[in-house]
Amino acid sequence: MAGPASSSNPAFSRNPVFNGKEVQNISAEGLQTMFDKPAATPSQTDRMSYDGVILKTAGMFVVLLVTATVSFLTNQPQPTALGMGLTFGGAIIGLVLGLVNAFKREPSVPLIMLYAAFQGLFIGGISSVFESQWSGIIVQAVLATLAVFGVTLALFASGKIRASKRATKVFLIAIIGYGLFSLLNFVLMITGVVDDPWGLRGATIGGFPIGIVIGLFAVLLAAYSLVLDFDSIQRGVKSGAPRKYEWSGAFGLVLTLIWLYLELLRIIAIFRN
Repeated sequence: MAGPASSSNPAFSRNPVFNGKEVQNISAEGLQTMFDKPAATPSQTDRMSYDGVILKTAGMFVVLLVTATVSFLTNQPQPTALGMGLTFGGAIIGLVLGLVNAFKREPSVPLIMLYAAFQGLFIGGISSVFESQWSGIIVQAVLATLAVFGVTLALFASGKIRASKRATKVFLIAIIGYGLFSLLNFVLMITGVVDDPWGLRGATIGGFPIGIVIGLFAVLLAAYSLVLDFDSIQRGVKSGAPRKYEWSGAFGLVLTLIWLYLELLRIIAIFRN
């Protein structure tokens, strides 16, 4: 009688277990032992996992909090030249590193961690300035950020909110429009065309500051950006992306959370003012 036919698929034909050359050497007990072994974990297969993204995100926040603390204390009890130098230097370099990391196809761990470090200098300095004007505002902004993050994550995990092509197109148009408005507002402020400390955001309609409306719109944009981050991480894990892309997921989350915190910090300041 002819022996078993070998598969033409090289994935099987090159493996002695599947081409019939070594099957006879494996006992029934040996096969059962093989099947009883637990499945390999993502770390063992060098694949992306949720735990890996969480750990890397936490690592970025540790670096961010350390540099933020340094910048915050340097600006206490009042902003200093050194402190504001760290703040503005962190803002500029952090922005550049953010753009570099966002457009890199392959994640760079040193650049991502440097981004967290310089953004920490900026966050600490600007938070110190706000805290000196409105006591307790940092705690309020942090709690609000955690609340938005938690609600968005819960809605995404429950399937009640998902990223869609149409919503993403609207988001991209809205984010471009908001970016242009923010740039224009910044130019008007530094050139002295608008003397209000909030720029165009300080304008009122019927006594109500439009900065709050614009800020709430920005918070909605940031919340949907979180949805896009969650969706990207989920697709990466399900598709078995290489573990190095956990850093991309962590970078995206930290970037969005920083944006969300700054928007909420500004909203609360305008509201309390």
